[in-house]
Amino acid sequence: MSTVANKIQDVFNEPGCEINQAKGAKERKKGCSKALQPGGAAGGCAFDGAKIALQPITDVAHLVHGPIACEGNSWDNRHSSSSGSKLYRMSFTTDMSEQDVIFGGEKRLWKSIKEIVDKYAPPAVFVYQTCVPAMIGDDIDAVCKKASEKFSTPCIPVQAPGFVGSKSLGNKLGGEALLDHVIGTQEPDYTTPYDINIIGEYNLVGELWQVKPLLDELGIRILASISGDAKYHEVARSHRAKAAMMVCSRAMINVARKMEERYGIPFFEGSFYGIGDMSDTLRQMAALLVKQGAPDDIIARTEAVIEREEKKAWAAIATFRERLLGKRVLLITGGVKSWSMVAALQEGGMEIAGTSVKKSTKEDKDKIKEIMGQDAHMIEDMKPREMYAMLKSAKADIMLSGGRSQFVALKAKMPWLDINQERHYAYAGYVGMVELVRQIDKALSNPVWQQVRTAAPWDEVSWEERADEANAADAAALAADAEAKAKADRAKILCNCSGVETGFVEDIIRANKLTRAEDVAGYVKIGTGCKSCAPHLDALLERINGTDVVPANSNKAA
Repeated sequence: MSTVANKIQDVFNEPGCEINQAKGAKERKKGCSKALQPGGAAGGCAFDGAKIALQPITDVAHLVHGPIACEGNSWDNRHSSSSGSKLYRMSFTTDMSEQDVIFGGEKRLWKSIKEIVDKYAPPAVFVYQTCVPAMIGDDIDAVCKKASEKFSTPCIPVQAPGFVGSKSLGNKLGGEALLDHVIGTQEPDYTTPYDINIIGEYNLVGELWQVKPLLDELGIRILASISGDAKYHEVARSHRAKAAMMVCSRAMINVARKMEERYGIPFFEGSFYGIGDMSDTLRQMAALLVKQGAPDDIIARTEAVIEREEKKAWAAIATFRERLLGKRVLLITGGVKSWSMVAALQEGGMEIAGTSVKKSTKEDKDKIKEIMGQDAHMIEDMKPREMYAMLKSAKADIMLSGGRSQFVALKAKMPWLDINQERHYAYAGYVGMVELVRQIDKALSNPVWQQVRTAAPWDEVSWEERADEANAADAAALAADAEAKAKADRAKILCNCSGVETGFVEDIIRANKLTRAEDVAGYVKIGTGCKSCAPHLDALLERINGTDVVPANSNKAA
C-alpha cells in the first residue's frame, strides 16, 4: 500500500488543482483534498470515481476485484454511449468471499483474468482495487504484471480503493493508471497537424457525437477521447496529439498537465455546453492547433462554421421564447453545468433563481459572476427543505438537477428536468442547447401539473398544508431558541468561493481583534474572489466591533 499512498499524495499535490494554485509551497504539501475514513465518502468513493473515469473505454474488460456489491453499485451508473464495442457494458467481478478475505484473493483474481482473456480476448483488462483486497494486502500490481506477460494482454492495475478518498480523487487516480500503464505504449499509424485529445469527456447520452461532426467538417481529428467512446489503442497512442482540450470539470487535470509535461502537448480548458461557450471552444481549439503548426486557414473556416451554427441555434431557441419568457429556473448541479447552461437559458427568456456551486471550481464561480452579474445567487449547499420552500413559494418555476433531487420538486408539484449523468437527452453543442430549451418547454407545458395541484376531494387538510405548518413551526422554534439560532447563523456559508463558514471567520476576527476586511483576508482566503461576500464581511466586522469599519471594496486608508 506504500505505492498507493505515494500516488495519492502525488495527486493531492497536483499543481493544476485550482485550490493548490492559491497556496504557498508549505501549504500545498497538505494537498487539495483530505483522505476520508472508511464509510466517509458520501456521494461516491474513490473506486467509484476511477470506474466512472475509465469505464467509457469501450473495448476493454473492466474487472472489479472485490465483493460483488462494489461492482453492482458501480456498473452502468452513467449513460456513456459507444459507437463500437459493447464489452464495457459487461459486468466483471472476482466476487470475493469470506474465505478469500482469510486466505487472500490473488489466485481468484488470476483465474478471473484468465477466464476473461480466454472468452473475450479484449485488447486489455482493467483491474480495479477495492477496499477489501486493499486492506488484506492483495498485490494487484504483481498479479497484473505477471498476467500481462503470461496472456500477452495488457492488464492495467487501477489503485483506487474506496476508503482513500472521494469520487473526485478517484477520477484522478484512474487518470494516473492511464499515465502509468497505457498512454505512450503504442504508436499511431499516422498523424496529422489537426490531431487533438479531449480529456474529461465521457460521451454521456452520445453528447460527443453532437460535437464530432463539426470537428470533422473542420478537419480536426480526435486522436483520443479520454475516455468517452474511447478504444484502448486510441488512448495508448494519444501521446502523439498536437493539442488537447480539458473539459471544464477538471476531473482529469493531472492527465492534461502531465501529458503537456511529458509529451509537449499544450492544453486549454473549454466546454461543449452553452452556445457561446461552444463557439469559444472551437476558436480556442483552432488557435491552439495553428500555434502548434497547423495551417492558419482553419481560423477562417472555424468562424464560418460558428456563424452558421449560432444563427441556426438562436433561431430554434426563439420559437420557445414566448412561452418561456420570465420563467425562473433553479439549477442544482455543479461544475461546468453551474454556469454553462445559464446563457442559453437566458437567451430563451428565462431567469435564473439560483445555481449551486457545491462542486464548482473558482473558475466556475467567476464565470457565474461574469454571466449573471455580481448579484448572482450562488448556492453552496441547499438542503431539501430549502429547495422545497423555494419551489413552493414560486421563486422558481422549474428545477434542473440530478436524479437524487427530483423528489423534492415532485413533492412541491413543480416541473423537474434531469441534467446529470443519468439523463436521457444530450445537451452538448449547438443542437444540444436547443434540445435543453425544448425539454424545459415540454416540462413546463405538461398538463399533468395542473392535475396534481388540484386538491383531493377527500382531504380536508392536504399534506402540503401540514408540511407548511411543520416548516413554520420549526422556523418559529428556531427563532425562539437563541442558542440554536446562533448556532445556525454561525454555520451559514459566508464566502461561497472558499466555502468558509461565518462562525470560523467570526472567531478569527475576535481572536485577532481585526477591524478591516483586508486584515481578515490575511488570515483566511475570503473576499478575494467574486466579491459577493464583501457586504456580509463588512456587516460582520461592524457587528463584532460596534464601530464603522473599512469596507472590503473600499480604498479608504486604515
